[in-house]
Amino acid sequence: MSGLIFPAFICGLFCYLGAIECANPLGTTGSFYCLGRPLVAGLIVGLAFGDVTQGILCGVAVQAVFIANLSTGGATNSEITYASYGGIGLAMAATKDPALAVTLAVLVGNTFGLVFYNLRMAGYSVFNNKALEAAQAGSTKGVTLWHLVIPQICTFLLRFVPVFVAIIAGEGVVNDIANNAPEIVTHTISVLGGILPALGIGMLMNIVVKEKIQLVFFFLGFALFAFAGLGTIPVVFIAATVAYIYFLATGKAAAAAPAATSSENAIYEDPDLF
Repeated sequence: MSGLIFPAFICGLFCYLGAIECANPLGTTGSFYCLGRPLVAGLIVGLAFGDVTQGILCGVAVQAVFIANLSTGGATNSEITYASYGGIGLAMAATKDPALAVTLAVLVGNTFGLVFYNLRMAGYSVFNNKALEAAQAGSTKGVTLWHLVIPQICTFLLRFVPVFVAIIAGEGVVNDIANNAPEIVTHTISVLGGILPALGIGMLMNIVVKEKIQLVFFFLGFALFAFAGLGTIPVVFIAATVAYIYFLATGKAAAAAPAATSSENAIYEDPDLF
C-alpha cells in the first residue's frame, strides 16, 4: 500500500487541477479541456505509476468512451475528471488492463463522480449568496473569501480525497474481484471494455456526420485499417487530403449557388421599383 501513496496523491491532485472550476493559471482550456481529458490523464497516471505505455492505453480506451460526452447547462451525465483519474488510476493500481479501466471509469464517473458533482453544485449556491452579501456590504475580503478561497478548498477536498482513498483502498478490492470472480464476470468486463469505446465513437459520429454521404469516408477509413493494413499516420494524411478536397468541392458548390440564384432573380427585377 505504501507504494500507492505517491501515485494516488498525483491522481487526486490532478483530479482537482483538471476540474472546470479550478482556479489555476492554466485557465479553463488548460485545466478542464486539457488536464481533465482521459487521454492526458492516461499519460499523467502512467508516469505516476511508472508504466507510461499501459497508462496511455488505458487513457485511449477511456477517451473513446467519453469522446462524445456533452454537458447541457449545469446538467451532465458523467463527471469526466473523476472518471479519468479515478477510473484509470484504480485500474493502474490493480491489473493495468484497458478494458478494466473503461469499466471502472464509467462506474466512477457515472456514480461517485456525479454524487460529488451535484453536492458541489448545491453547496456552491450557499457560497454565492454569501459572496453577494459581502459585495453588497462593500467587503472585498468577504467576496474573495466566499467566491474564491472557500470554494477552492471545498473543490480540492471533494476531488482529491475521494480519488486518493479510492485508489488506496480500492486496489485490493479490484484485485480480489479480478482474481477470484467467476470467468463470466471477467469476460463481461472485457466485453464491456470493447463495446463502450465503440459506443462513444458511434455517439460522436451521430454528432459530426451531417449527411449520409459522409459515412462513405468512415467506411473508407475502416477499410484502409482493416484490409489495406495501413497504420494510423498514413490514414491520417489520406484523411486530411480527402477532407481538403471535399471541402474545396462543397465550398465552391455552395459559393456558386447564391451567385446563380442572384442572376436568376436579376431577370425578373424591375429597375423602376428601386
